[in-house]
Amino acid sequence: MGSIPMQRETEFRACAEDPDRPGPPAVVRTSLPGNPLAPAAARRFVRAALDDWTELGVPAAAGVTDRLADDAVLIVSELVTNAVVHAGTAVELLCRLDEAGPGEDADTLVIEVSDHHPSRAVRGEQGGFSSTGTPEYGRGLQLVASLSESWGITYRTGTKTVWGRLPVDGAAASGPESESYASEQAHRRGLRATGILAPLPKRVTHETEWVNRGALSFLAEASDLLAGQFDEDLVAALAGQLLVPRLADWCAVWLDEASEGPARATAGGPGARLARVWHTSEQRMEELRRVLEKDPPQLPDAAGTGALPVRWPGEALADETSGTALAYRLIAGGRTLGTLVIGRAGLIRFPDEVTGLVEDFSRRVALAVSTARRYQRQANISRVLQRGLLPSKVARIPGVQSGLVYEPRDKGGPGGDFYDVFQAGDGRWCFALGDVQGKGPEAAVVIGLARPWLRLLAREGYQVAEVLDRLNQLLLDDATEAADAAAAVVAVAGGQGVPADGPTSRFLSLLYGELIPHEGGVRCTIACAGHPLPLLLSPDGQVRPAASPQMLLGVVDDETYTSESFDLLTGDTLLCVTDGVTERRSGRLQFDDGDGLAQALAGCAGLDAGLVAERIRRLVHEFSEGPPDDDLALLVLQAQ
Repeated sequence: MGSIPMQRETEFRACAEDPDRPGPPAVVRTSLPGNPLAPAAARRFVRAALDDWTELGVPAAAGVTDRLADDAVLIVSELVTNAVVHAGTAVELLCRLDEAGPGEDADTLVIEVSDHHPSRAVRGEQGGFSSTGTPEYGRGLQLVASLSESWGITYRTGTKTVWGRLPVDGAAASGPESESYASEQAHRRGLRATGILAPLPKRVTHETEWVNRGALSFLAEASDLLAGQFDEDLVAALAGQLLVPRLADWCAVWLDEASEGPARATAGGPGARLARVWHTSEQRMEELRRVLEKDPPQLPDAAGTGALPVRWPGEALADETSGTALAYRLIAGGRTLGTLVIGRAGLIRFPDEVTGLVEDFSRRVALAVSTARRYQRQANISRVLQRGLLPSKVARIPGVQSGLVYEPRDKGGPGGDFYDVFQAGDGRWCFALGDVQGKGPEAAVVIGLARPWLRLLAREGYQVAEVLDRLNQLLLDDATEAADAAAAVVAVAGGQGVPADGPTSRFLSLLYGELIPHEGGVRCTIACAGHPLPLLLSPDGQVRPAASPQMLLGVVDDETYTSESFDLLTGDTLLCVTDGVTERRSGRLQFDDGDGLAQALAGCAGLDAGLVAERIRRLVHEFSEGPPDDDLALLVLQAQ
């Protein structure tokens, strides 16, 4: 998401290399999700676009300077942050280089950021912006006004677009010195407009210099670091390390366990816990924690996200000179998530620029905490679903040794792979290895439907092919509408939104078989519906497919499935896998290219079932340096 999408980049380069191709070459756009990673992706996208335009020799790009690129990155970062934090919607980003037209002095760089929440206010008080009255959801526009040649807001049905035009006049500068001076003045105007730069007391000139030089970079980098944390306690710890000693001598973060209600009157009210205390001196942390837990700061009932003076914890910091402390409510999405408190010794009050900077920082902390909680909630739901979808134990089959590997991909909720080995009646055991064509809640519901039906049909005495016939009809039946509704409920509960409509999550590839032990071996009857074919390894190292390919389940309603039977003799090994094994990628190659799986299995001759499963698992992981991008499941059955 952090770079130009491949299809857009291909089109962009083709336009630049072929002047007759319709469409301007110096236009790129992308969609960014409504989450904390969007601002960082937007910054990378803008820099990638400017670099490509320069590399391809787009005429207007000749005037693009490093300072112009920095200004563009600052603007897009603040506007995307504004849209994501306060509108909570996906963001559309467009960058365009326009050559100067008749009567225009310079080329221009145009940046457009569109969100889908057009009802929000964007200005402060009428007649201009107010440093104290700017709506929380209007921040970022002052920066646009300061750095842009012109800017505006365009409303369309369901969409609000904020655009800014930056003059591309780097070539007109008389030299590095004049360019540096002009750019520095533009940055200082932008910092003043956002409330970061203001007259400071002489005693805190070190803050003045740091804020002037690095405030916006600090916020951008802090956003990237915070967005990468999916544990709220780690977010609290990182917040303290970012603020101390840069902007404060100490910092404390309370997290509210119940975040549905209004702001609390104290930082440590009912349901709140002191998650992190940080001090420039490690020896003071425990004593400061003890004092703050005993007597947390008092906050007004109507506290917002702004800075609120609170009592200095003198009992813990008695040997320090008196200082000042400020509290900030951590609020995201209208919910109070906690409180951030900072303190500085030797000050009567924090300088305004530091107060404003920490307020912006606290918003990013709140958003990171909110994201971490949503992630954890979804992860908990996924774990519960995953446990419920798989058998609690694998049945032991007389005369058969089994080996099993199951590794769900740790992304996007429950995986689509499942397995089962169970007793179907006297002297009969059945096994299954399946893969739903989808992930997450939709796949979980299909697995929750298919696995119990497999057991029920098998125990009712249906043969292997008949079980597949009936399961196919079940997946195509109207009864799956209830499964779709259940998937939507689970997805919303996990914070994923309502899943898109579509029948593909009902498609199921399945390898299903029946084992009947007898004297001298095991009779195996098997059918493969759209699944990687099972492989049979004989003791002498020969490998052959053990079934024929057939149609996926849930696709064609009049499909008739067939099965094949053979004997597993002593030492014979049957390997069943999902496509997470066969389609494991290393560049353009897949693990099963050139019968790679069969070759790997041939090298397992003489190993027992557990060692075969482990060796195949290891070879699959070693095939590529990257982590698996799909669920991985394999079942080994070996006649004894």
